[in-house]
Amino acid sequence: MNTLTIKLAAILALLLAGAANAQSWKPSKNIEIIVGVSPGGGIDRTARTLQKIMQDRRYIEVAVSVINKPGGGSTIAQAYLNQHAGDAHYIYLGATSLLTNHIIGKSAQSHKDFTPIVMLSDEYIGFAVKADSSMQSGKDLIAMMKSRPDSLPIGIATAAGNTNHIAAGFVAKAAGSDVKKLRVAVFGSGGEAMTALIGGHVSLVTTPAANLNAHAQAGRLRVIAVAAPQRLIGPLNAVPTWREQGVNVVVANWRPIIAPKGLSAGQIAFWEDVFTKITHTDEWKNEVENGGSIIHYMNSRELSSYFDAQYAEFKTVLTELGLAK
Repeated sequence: MNTLTIKLAAILALLLAGAANAQSWKPSKNIEIIVGVSPGGGIDRTARTLQKIMQDRRYIEVAVSVINKPGGGSTIAQAYLNQHAGDAHYIYLGATSLLTNHIIGKSAQSHKDFTPIVMLSDEYIGFAVKADSSMQSGKDLIAMMKSRPDSLPIGIATAAGNTNHIAAGFVAKAAGSDVKKLRVAVFGSGGEAMTALIGGHVSLVTTPAANLNAHAQAGRLRVIAVAAPQRLIGPLNAVPTWREQGVNVVVANWRPIIAPKGLSAGQIAFWEDVFTKITHTDEWKNEVENGGSIIHYMNSRELSSYFDAQYAEFKTVLTELGLAK
């Protein structure tokens, strides 16, 4: 064996050892799935579905707990997560507030202060008016926003600058309107915003589409558009997308898994493998469909790039809304 062959063999051995080490991490203590809301909400329900799948299918050999850290628009939960730098026993089921909180100055931590793991699903934003509204379609709303944006009170929940607000801003921008003239009322919950719409206190509500199903089926409101890339499956299948109505607007409340900063390649690879398996289960597919969402899986590297692109896009519209810091 000549010297070159020996050197190549040594390099190959090191590479193989590194690859083995990168895949060798596994949990040694209780896993915490952290959510920034109280028990009972949509994100909490999703986290508990993930917990159940992990345990029932034995994807995780240790105990798994859902930890609720509500408050501060998820900033409390995110701060708790990053108290455990480098520890992959702590993961966080998040939402778009990971980006918007930093853009509007609500949090000093940006998405770059965490480790992206995977994207799981998208929950698209629906636009609804009262059943007897003169606005019959998205095109009618565009015309209203273009001519009289300040005469159209819009209900959102639960904070200015979130994706419900961003979706309204994108449509107003597409209409050629001054987005700063939008009249937005912020409610404590999607249910409160819906009550205000049905009671005639606001003219439009933008909210995750699944929140609209029951009221639409009961005839209390009319869903005039969804900010989705294609029509939704289920009760809102008859509702056209904004793209079908000539407006290129797609806005989702997405559901990513992130972890504390400083995770190793092996820790990331472990969680990518677990969540890849989860997204192929019938339990997860049912959870996503029942929640009015669409599976949108991305691995860690893809998610990192996606966060960067979404951050730039959200910052543009939030700046125009006068909310960016």
